[in-house]
Formats: sequence, C-alpha cells, structure tokens
Amino acid sequence: MTSNDASADAPKKAPAKDPWELPDVSGLVVGVLGGTGDQGRGLAYRLARAGQKVILGSRTAERARAAAEELGLGVEGADNAECARRSDVVIVAVPWEGHAATLESLRGELAGKLVVDCVNPLGFDKKGAYALKPEEGSAAEQAAALLPDSRVTAAFHHLSAVLLRDPQIEEIETDVMVLGEVRADCEIVQALAGRIPGMRGVFAGRLRNAHQVESLVANLISVNRRYKAHAGVRLTDI
Repeated sequence: MTSNDASADAPKKAPAKDPWELPDVSGLVVGVLGGTGDQGRGLAYRLARAGQKVILGSRTAERARAAAEELGLGVEGADNAECARRSDVVIVAVPWEGHAATLESLRGELAGKLVVDCVNPLGFDKKGAYALKPEEGSAAEQAAALLPDSRVTAAFHHLSAVLLRDPQIEEIETDVMVLGEVRADCEIVQALAGRIPGMRGVFAGRLRNAHQVESLVANLISVNRRYKAHAGVRLTDI
C-alpha cells in the first residue's frame, strides 16, 4: 500500500464547529435567585421579554410573587428553594454579602442544575468601588466549591440594571463574557444571552479566569460616574 493509499483510507477529521452555532434554549426555565434586587429583576425582565419562562426567587415567596406580578410577562415568583427546584438554569444574582450562605442553603435544590453566577465581589470607600478577592479566587469559584453537584458557570457581570429595567430600551448593545469548565454549558448560557436583543454571549475561558471579569465592574462603575453613562463591554474582531 502506498502512502497515498493510506492517507486516502484514513478517517477524515470532522470540520471545526462554528463557535456561533449555539443550542436552542427557548424551552428552558430560568430561575433568578436574588430576583427582587435590581440586577436580578432586570435580567428576569429581559429574558421574559425575549420569551423565556422565568421564575423569580427570593428569601420570602410573598416578596418574589409581588415582584413577579409587577414584571408581568408570565414571570412567576417563589422562595429561593422552590425557584431552584423548578428551574433548568439558575442565575445567582444575590448580594455578595449573602452569596455563600444562600448557595450553601440550596446545595440540594441546585444539584444537577446549570448555575450561572453573576455576582461581583466589590467593596466601596470614599475613593469609589474596588474589587475584592474571595479566598476561592472569585465568586464563581466559591460557587463551584459550595455546589459540587452543580454545573457552575459565570456570566452577566457587566450589565447595567438601569438599562435592563428600562422598558423604553429595545436593544442593549453589549457582550456577555461566559466562563465555565464545560463548553456545552457555556454555550447554553451564551445562547440565553443572545436571546436578549443587542447582546452576544462570548466564551471567555475557564472559571479560574472569573476574578478579572468580576473585578472589571469596579472600573465600569468609575467610567459610568465620570461620563454619566451605563457602559458595558463590547469585544472586537469576533
């Protein structure tokens, strides 16, 4: 057999997957822990407005139901545990101060779930916002450590709650950096981001790189204060 014959018989490599080919996520139920806060409520509103089934979670079911009724769009409210149980994808949008305690209390309910952490560990003093570094490295890595039976990703850090909640704004022109250990999980989150008009979900590495993504919010706060804006992030050349 000649070398030409051997190469002809060798199995052909599958063509590289198009990085913009993302799954259909329209049928997934998205829960938002901390859904009564500004960021959580804004994300819930945008996803529901795009046609996603959304459940708001809060420490008390009554508060969650009141917020859901205010949003409309078929959004439901429940306590955090029920929200986690009933959802396929769970976005964590709680304050940093309550991050660890909330996730520890929901370890069972979040087992097997795709968890999207969008918490930014920040401190504030007279000089403005500054990044905190958790012992685990980032909020997302803390979530992964506390939820060993969940599939943890990180995304939705750089979105303005003001823009998210403004019904007059049709599109939010920004990119959402998505980090995680499993590419298929990241693609689900990218696809969810892409359902919101103007947004793109972009894979940005593994969870070990989440700290600098979370920390960038401190810089955006400074930008927004200086220019009286609601700046986000747009990645070029992709």
